[in-house]
Amino acid sequence: MVDKDEIITLITGANRGMGFETAKELGQSGQLVIIGSRNIEKGKEAVKKLTQQNIKADYVELDVTNTKSVSKAQKEIEKKYGRLNILINNAGAVFSGRQLASNLNFDDLRSDMELNYFGLIDVTQRMLPLLKKSEWAKIINISSMMGSKTAALDPNSEVYRAVAVGYQSAKAAANMYTVQLAKELRAEDQAITVNAIDPGMVATEFGGATPEQAASMGAKPIEFGVARTVELATDYNDRSNGTFTNTHGVVGW
Repeated sequence: MVDKDEIITLITGANRGMGFETAKELGQSGQLVIIGSRNIEKGKEAVKKLTQQNIKADYVELDVTNTKSVSKAQKEIEKKYGRLNILINNAGAVFSGRQLASNLNFDDLRSDMELNYFGLIDVTQRMLPLLKKSEWAKIINISSMMGSKTAALDPNSEVYRAVAVGYQSAKAAANMYTVQLAKELRAEDQAITVNAIDPGMVATEFGGATPEQAASMGAKPIEFGVARTVELATDYNDRSNGTFTNTHGVVGW
């Protein structure tokens, strides 16, 4: 039986990296966290680690690039919990890293868009009915400053020299989806906010590097990367909507 006041949070791609750290910190705050992972064994192992820390955690098989998987996950969550308070679209990866805009591999480009953009939208649309069943809800899209056209054109930006056109394009598109969905739900007077967060360069396995390699190149600790997400997800009075932020403040679109 689920407590009517219990905060239920689904995090995609949460079996490792920032997704797992976010789940851990939100679980420590008292939320019931649902680990979304396409790999069953890795998802269950993540839940095991969390429950060993007295965190309320569950697992749902969820491949955001497979619409049947997304639909099945939605039905499982609905059957077991009936609702959601928070959806964190964390799943993401880079496929077109270091490829020039003039010579992109289309298979890699499609993979970038499929995971980082289309998958995010599919999960969001499927989970919206569950979010609407709660008195309040939040959708948090893990974006990136690499998807900021403002930062990409600023020679002083830390991402000015970044080249991952497919990934950057997908994040820029996800930012626009964030804005449009936020406006739509506000116009409908829904108690659901939609925001994008830039975690910055974090020492994880993202992009094929080891955490140690990423750290040697200046990547921040994983706790730093999830700080703004955790802050927004645990401030239940914060009704910010349609924003793009990181731990330093507002990020230019």
